[in-house]
Amino acid sequence: MDELHKRVLRIHLGLVLAEFLCLSGFTFELYRALSGNSLSWAYVFEWPLFGGYAFYMWRRFIAEETKTDAARSSALASPRSNKSDVETQAALEEYNEYLRRAHEEHPTEASAVTKSRQF
Repeated sequence: MDELHKRVLRIHLGLVLAEFLCLSGFTFELYRALSGNSLSWAYVFEWPLFGGYAFYMWRRFIAEETKTDAARSSALASPRSNKSDVETQAALEEYNEYLRRAHEEHPTEASAVTKSRQF
């Protein structure tokens, strides 16, 4: 079983666990509400909302995993250095040069102390 299937299986198991807990909470609070505890009526309606949220997050996690897997497979299929990588590297070098010049023009207190300690 490959890594993607393991992650997706964990997500499915998480949904099953969350829905089981929400159903158990709903059942428990419904029993208490029918027994006369009026505060439990709020929880009776709250647990299905939690279950719905768990389902919503399950869908988002599955979509993210499949999108991430598709990006990984396309990254493996395409050559590593493309135009955007070259542009990013050039911008990074330009920014580092700017920082070097700014540091030379306006040295910080720490660099002044370091220079004064040099022999």
